[in-house]
This record gives sequence, C-alpha cells and structure tokens, in this order.
Amino acid sequence: MVMTADIGVIGGSGFYSLLDDAEEIEITTPYGAPSDIITVGRIGGRTVAFVPRHGRDHRFPPHRIPYQANLWALRSLGVRQVIAPSAVGSLRAEYGPGTLVIPDQLVDRTSGRAQTYYDAGGAVHVPFADPYCPVGRALAYSRAEAEGWNAVDGGTLVIIEGPRFSTRAESRWFTSNGWSIVGMTGHPEAVLARELALCYTSLSLVTDHDAGVDTGEGVTQEEVFAFFAANSERMRTLVGSVVAELPLDRACPCGEALNGIKLPFELP
Repeated sequence: MVMTADIGVIGGSGFYSLLDDAEEIEITTPYGAPSDIITVGRIGGRTVAFVPRHGRDHRFPPHRIPYQANLWALRSLGVRQVIAPSAVGSLRAEYGPGTLVIPDQLVDRTSGRAQTYYDAGGAVHVPFADPYCPVGRALAYSRAEAEGWNAVDGGTLVIIEGPRFSTRAESRWFTSNGWSIVGMTGHPEAVLARELALCYTSLSLVTDHDAGVDTGEGVTQEEVFAFFAANSERMRTLVGSVVAELPLDRACPCGEALNGIKLPFELP
C-alpha cells in the first residue's frame, strides 16, 4: 500500500501522541535517510506525516540533521504543507519564556550545512523574500490567540550553527539588529521547503532569555529541554488545531515558487 499524507509536522519526539491510527513507514531519498522512520496517522480528518527532527533518541545535533532527506521524504508522501514547532531563545526582554512567536522573517547565521537541492545541473533561484507561508502564519497566530497563548505575530528568527549557544556578545549583536528570537534548526529547513514548493510555518516557543538579555550564566541545555517538555502537551494541542484547519486548497504563493524555472530533475 502506498501511503500518502496531506500535511507534514517536523518536531520533537513528543508529537507522536498527536496521531491516531498511526503507522510507521521507512523512506529512502536521494539525500539519504530522514532523521528517523516517518509516522503517518490522522488528526481529525487530516492525514499527517510526522518526522522527529533530531531522531527519536535525539541523536542528531542541529548541524547534523538530515534536512534535505526530511523535506524530500515528506514531499514524496504527498505533503505540501509543513508545520514546524521548535524551541528558541528570546532576544527581547518582553518575550519571556512561554511566549509563542510566529516569525515572518529569518536570518541565516549557519555555516557548512547543505542548504539547497539545486547545486548541479543549472541555476535554480527560488524567491525567498518572505520565508514562511502567509496562510499558515495567519492561522497559527489566530489559533494561538484563541487557545490563550502569549502569541507574537511576526518577528525575525536568527538561526545559528550550534551546537553551542551564543556568546553574550553575539546575543547582544543579534538584539541590536532588531532580531526577535534565536534558534538552531530553522535553516535550511525553511529554504528547502521553499525549493520543493511546500508551505512552511514555524511555531517558535521561547524557552529562555538568550545570553545577551539576562545577566548570570546564560542559557543551559537542561533548562531548554525541561521547559519545552513542560509545554509539550500544550504545543501538541496547538499543532493539532492548526493542522485540522489548514485549507487543503492552497491560495498562497508557496506552491508557485518554482513556476517558470527549469529544474534539473523531477520532483517527487
């Protein structure tokens, strides 16, 4: 049986409990294996494919996640819309832990990550001025407000290489540029989604104030993991409600990202 899915979710392993009638499927891609076996199930009337971003045992650090394989595998299953929850640090004093930011911009400060499918066979320049799906963003913010989140509509997510956290000087520099939050996994995830003409929406949960906001020792892995785990059920509820209301007929520019471009290979 060929399994298909309407919507993809890329997140932590705690999101497995989102899915009803779940089945596991192994997928091979031209870019290797995804982070783990993909689970396909249902949320309400929608079929959803879930990929644990770091693997079930969190074996992939941010700079080693097989981003290309993850997005390719989702598209090969029929996914055209992706919801991507993640933990981030705040670069603004007013965005405390528990704030949910729905960013509308990103800044790439990574290095060395494979960030394109089109590195041979001819130039493919995808539009990326607005990295996130406007329909997905609007729905996510609306649902977050309705569910009582301290939600922020818009903001810039700066993605660092990791796996270390920022120095205090780096964090203050990010803040001085007007950027809102900092994370390690939002790039190249977003651009690879655009290169496959997928909708991509980030749900960025603030778990801490980054090094430049507070004095003291700065952020630790333990506090990030603990805070995200404590809020995982609430985040699962939000993801479920967003998935349930995403329109299947896309009326956003994301699906047209490759229009008029000659691709060097056929997409799944």
